[in-house]
Parts: sequence; structure tokens; C-alpha cells
Amino acid sequence: MFLESQIDHPLQNGSIEVICGSMFSGKTEELLRRLKRAEFAKLKIAVFKPQVDVRYDNEKVVSHNSNTISSTPVSSPSEILNLVTTAKVVAIDEAQFFNDDLIDVCNSLAKQGKRVIIAGLDMDFLGNPFGPIPQLLAIAEHITKVHAICIDCGNIANHSFRLTKNQKLIQLGQKDEYKPLCRKCFTNNI
Repeated sequence: MFLESQIDHPLQNGSIEVICGSMFSGKTEELLRRLKRAEFAKLKIAVFKPQVDVRYDNEKVVSHNSNTISSTPVSSPSEILNLVTTAKVVAIDEAQFFNDDLIDVCNSLAKQGKRVIIAGLDMDFLGNPFGPIPQLLAIAEHITKVHAICIDCGNIANHSFRLTKNQKLIQLGQKDEYKPLCRKCFTNNI
């Protein structure tokens, strides 16, 4: 029997955990929660985010609820391997913005006995799998899919609907640029 609390076991070395979902579903909040538990267990942590993510802060990982943790912005996943030394827990936020090299980096870290916690969007604004997240889901020992609430109908939301006309795949956004929608409302809006 699997219990969610097993994910928080501080001695769970050599594993990959993925927290995924739509915008405003609490991915970063869950990442921060797990990191606080690791710190409470006196485990050394290392936190990374893509250099492109400057929405709330250039260096900190910041949730939509304004909770924060210090992080190291990196331009490519390979930098993470060089920066992680004594950390037992490695966290990566906004993983969808990295290229597929992140998969090998995460595998390498897990093989070194590190607990790797990844948070990111599983689908882009068109409803397609996003970046390296699908492959990370395939190799992860633990997966947590979190959901937002559909702004249009109140059901469980798993899509990030873009409110602007910008068609670029990567557009950093906040509440005025995206809204969470359920499958039905997402389909009705596109």
C-alpha cells in the first residue's frame, strides 16, 4: 500500500520525485513543503531554477502565494551537476523550461544517491506534453499530480489556458495571463 507520506521520508536517497500540474495548482508550494521537511531533518539541500524564470525574483524560487526559498538560477541542466556537491536533496523548479538534458542530469544525481525533487508544468498552453516532464514522469519513483480549480466552472483544473494572443511556447505568466481550466472548459475556450 502506498502512502503519500512515504514521499517525505528523509532517508529516501537515490530517487526522483516529480510534482506536476497546471498553473496555479500548487506545484511550487508542494516543492517548498518537501524542502522544509528535508531541512527540518537536517539534510543539506540545493535548489535550482531556470535562469529565464524571473517572474517574482531573479534568484529565489517563489510560489504564487509569495513563499520563497533561495535558489541558484542556471541556464542549462548540466550546470546543476557541477554545482551540487554535498547536498542530499536536490530540487528543481519550473523544470519544463529546461531541455531534455535534464533527464540525464536527474538520473545521474539519483544514481549518486541524491533525492531529486522536480516541479513543473506537465502540459503547455495548447494542452501538449511540455519539455522534459513526460520523460521525467516515466523514470520517477514518485509522481504527484496537483490540480487547480477551474476558473470557469469550479471543477478540478488540469489545463493552463493562456489569456493573451502570444503563440510562443514559453511565456512567463501570472494570473492576468493564464487561467486554470478543466478539460471541458479548456476545449470550449480553444
